[in-house]
Amino acid sequence: MPRTPSPHRPGVPAPGDLVLIDHRTSVQFAGERALWLRVTSVDDRPTYDGWVWLTGYSINQATGEAMARREVFVRIAGLRLQPRKTGSTTTAGTPPRRNAGPARRGRGV
Repeated sequence: MPRTPSPHRPGVPAPGDLVLIDHRTSVQFAGERALWLRVTSVDDRPTYDGWVWLTGYSINQATGEAMARREVFVRIAGLRLQPRKTGSTTTAGTPPRRNAGPARRGRGV
């Protein structure tokens, strides 16, 4: 029998969120073992109070590319979410490109 998803709990990231996993979430992620995780799912099984299982992909901060699939058990209070981009501008601060259709050429060109 499939489980019904639980309502969103405060502080728990949603799929698509980018979170910093570091020493504040668990001692195993201290120092150079810290990582950014793009959340793909949040396990709704009961755990210790204040802890959660997250599944996602570790992200290379320099390129933004996914590096490896990870499943981590972390303290909710230690999670740091990166604010979502609104989509109104690109990372360089320029407006997003709009598809204006095919280029029009003059005669004889």
